[in-house]
Parts: sequence; C-alpha cells; structure tokens
Amino acid sequence: MKLFLIPTPLADDTSADVLSAQVSESVKNLDVFFAENLRTARRFISGLKLGKVIDTLTFYDLNKETPEVETLAQLKALLKEGKNAGVLSEAGCPGVADPGATAVKIAHQLNIEVVPLVGPSSLLLALMASGLNGQSFVFHGYLPIERAQRVKTIKYLEKEAMARKQTQLFIETPYRNNQVMEDLLIHCEPTTRLCVACNLTAPDGFVKTLFVKDWKNKPYDLHRKPTVFLIG
Repeated sequence: MKLFLIPTPLADDTSADVLSAQVSESVKNLDVFFAENLRTARRFISGLKLGKVIDTLTFYDLNKETPEVETLAQLKALLKEGKNAGVLSEAGCPGVADPGATAVKIAHQLNIEVVPLVGPSSLLLALMASGLNGQSFVFHGYLPIERAQRVKTIKYLEKEAMARKQTQLFIETPYRNNQVMEDLLIHCEPTTRLCVACNLTAPDGFVKTLFVKDWKNKPYDLHRKPTVFLIG
C-alpha cells in the first residue's frame, strides 16, 4: 500500500499553473481519499477533469476534530485490502500546517509507504521570496487570538529573530489579518524587517519585505486574503 500526499492549489483556477502532471496521474489511479474538507476535495478532483465519477470514490474526514483512532482503523483496513489512498489538504501541501500529518504519522507506524508529490506551499513560497534568512527559520502556526497575548508573542518572536538571526513565520485566520498587521506595526521595532506574502499564486498576490517604519507609510488591506507573515 502507498499513501500519496496530494498538493492542491492555493488560489482558484490555478491548478494548470502550479500542479505537475504527476498529481493528476496519481489522482486518476486512486479511489480513496483522506480530506480536510470533503466539499473542497470533491471540487478539486472534479476540476482536474479526469473522468472520475465522484460518487464512486471513498472519502474519509481528516481534520483537526478527527479522532486519531478513527484514521488508524481506516488505514489498517486499507492496508489489509492492499488499497492505495491519497491525502488532500484544504490548500497547499498535506502535512504542512495541516491535519494530514496525522495520517502520515500513522502510515509510518503501519509501515505504509508515503509518497509526497510536488505542489505549492505558501510557507516555502513566502520564505523564498522574502529575502530573509532561508537557512534558519521557524514556523509558529497561528498567533493567539486574545490581543494582549498576541502582542506578547509578537514581541517574543521579534527578539528570537534578532537574537538567533532566524526568520520567524506565522499565519492568521484571514479575517484577522489586518489586526495582526496593525499589532506588528505598533509593537515591532522600526528597523525590524517585515515580509507580507499575500494571496500567493493568485493574480492579485504579492510578496513585499520592508522595514516596519516603511510599512507604516504603505496602505494595505489583507482582510480575508490568505497571508503569511515573516519577520527577520
């Protein structure tokens, strides 16, 4: 048995630009999928236009609420039947800031071969284009929701970036992006470099790195736009 890690686009209508032929070929040969969002997964597979009948495919939920024992039982059953399966993220690469990591961990425990496929990762794309340190970096996931704790975390990450010469990456729920940006501009040192990577691979996407003091003079609107923040 093999477990294929299938990347999905970061932006709508970009599959042809960001996915390799290997992705379509792998999906074509699979009938079982673990997916973070079943509706998104079905739409993605339909959009590849492979002639697959969606109702004949098997989908298993794999999100942050899915019990690990449930995924374990499903993978054990597939292993016994000798069936290959795929893991689909909501966007980007499975297993990276993604609940697909659970299926991958279990696959290794069961000695199932894991096959990662090439595709877009917002974290890697942001780091590549930031001009910040690409040899030493840390991804912290989501910042705290409560503002006082978020500000405390931002100050800590800035100190880490300066002391270790290490790029600090983090994300936020898109509808809170502007609040995070505001906190960064208020509480970071003027000479700290801040990179904003927004809507990557989309027509209106951009990556811009400026000193905090220079960001304060730039208009921005990150509301509801997937964004990666980097400081260094």
